[in-house]
Amino acid sequence: MNPFRLLLKSAGSQPTLGTWILSASPIVAEAMGHAGFEWGVIDMEHTPLDMMGVVHLLQAVGNTRMVPLVRVPWNDAVTVKRVLDAGATTLLVPFVQNADEARRAVAATRYPPAGIRGIAGMSRASKYGTTPNYFKNADQNMGVVVQIETEAAVRAVDSIAAVDGIDAILIGPADLAGSMGHTGQPLHPDVVKLTTQAVQRCRAMGKPIGTLGATPDQVVHYRAMGFNFLAVSSDLGLLMRGASSCLQSLRTQEGTHHVHNLTTGTHTEALP
Repeated sequence: MNPFRLLLKSAGSQPTLGTWILSASPIVAEAMGHAGFEWGVIDMEHTPLDMMGVVHLLQAVGNTRMVPLVRVPWNDAVTVKRVLDAGATTLLVPFVQNADEARRAVAATRYPPAGIRGIAGMSRASKYGTTPNYFKNADQNMGVVVQIETEAAVRAVDSIAAVDGIDAILIGPADLAGSMGHTGQPLHPDVVKLTTQAVQRCRAMGKPIGTLGATPDQVVHYRAMGFNFLAVSSDLGLLMRGASSCLQSLRTQEGTHHVHNLTTGTHTEALP
């Protein structure tokens, strides 16, 4: 079975936790997997990641228990074909607006006659031709998650989620907020209301739905809304937050220490 599909089925009542890989670094991606995230999005849409980079990140994450999803730059069959040949088994397709676009995304992941995926006799996906009956069995092991990022797409979530081959829905809260005139406010009451409706509709259909939060507090808020899978920030977001917090703490302590020295009459050289 597809690894991400299996993860969703085994999660139970608690949402499974993942993160975003924006660094395009195999070392960082591998570290995030060892940190304990259950799934991670290898992002090609908003990073400088090329096809060889995708291979390297999949190899790195393959050393961990983290299930990789590859977000392709666009709903494009040529890119999908190359990413699947590189060994990806679950795709995240951005900016899907309606059921027709969802069907197009699924078709790009299936071999004829079910879809339009090109056949390559020698690829990393088939373990370089050594996987028995790869072409016969590949379709059933492919996972497709579609990202809905506008008000119009969220209102069409029922028809998108009903498309055969769509394993899950992911709401992009930042772009959704922007499409509703609330740029930078993913927790604006209007955005939260529409998002909650989408969660309720997907859960009524039995279709897993996820989203991402920039902070743990946001993720807790989304967890209470009933999402099935949740991403916590990104590798770069966590790195920058940790670095900024460390510097702020040290600079605050340095300032306090300097004031103490002035009051006691002692002198200490400033840290470099």
